[in-house]
Amino acid sequence: MRHSLPLTPQFYVTAPQACPYLPGRRERKLFTALQGSGAADLNDKLSKQGFRRSQNVLYRPSCSDCAACLSARIRVADFAPSRSQRKVLRRNAKLRREVNSPWATEAQFALFRHYLERRHADGGMADMDIFEFAAMIEETPIRTRVIEYWDDAADPADGRAASKLRAVCLTDVLDDGLSMVYSFYDPDVPQDSLGTHIILDHVEIAREAGLPYVYLGYWVPGSPKMGYKAHFKALEIYKERRWQPIGNPSDHDRETHPLSVEPISEQVAQIDLPAVAG
Repeated sequence: MRHSLPLTPQFYVTAPQACPYLPGRRERKLFTALQGSGAADLNDKLSKQGFRRSQNVLYRPSCSDCAACLSARIRVADFAPSRSQRKVLRRNAKLRREVNSPWATEAQFALFRHYLERRHADGGMADMDIFEFAAMIEETPIRTRVIEYWDDAADPADGRAASKLRAVCLTDVLDDGLSMVYSFYDPDVPQDSLGTHIILDHVEIAREAGLPYVYLGYWVPGSPKMGYKAHFKALEIYKERRWQPIGNPSDHDRETHPLSVEPISEQVAQIDLPAVAG
């Protein structure tokens, strides 16, 4: 099924499939190709409207009977870590951040596989092989970085000092912030709260770069998998075609009601595209 705008790009809708966040629901995505000389402008523009990037595609949930997936971002200037988050920062002060071009490595893939096996063994990415992983990392038409977190104080079994890769985040650089495309980390040290640390460190990177936002992906009311995002202060969600403070998370439960969904044709018509030169 295809829905066209008067101007390129073209938008399409995926076939419904089981929702990974809310039991008994079906998910559907609105998507478009990300390619050509205007890819960066399109990514910047649509990211502000709740879209996310996956390789050479931009997508946004467009389910037929639910609007619960709400894009979330942190306002960097107004963010201050909570007491527990400050503890996370101190606990992970030993980690060394390394920012690289989007190039897949064996160390990344080994950590990725270990993460999936322990945390998401039944998820949609569980069967990804090294070639699919490399495509996820490397197929990007925009400015993307791979941010690695290394533990130089790791204590291997043989007693020799060695660095160990603890966490990785695939990150897009937008004109107004950092977009955390996908992150994974060592599941053997849950006490280190590495997922939280990655977000906190991205806030600091954005602050250092003068970027106002860190985009976290989707927050889904009623989903335990996504509940952690509401724990970050200065959080905004994209709802009713505008960014607004999240407020009380329970106030958004009605987004799972079928009447909360606009027709797909209206959703497409309301998308604001970059200006076309000439």
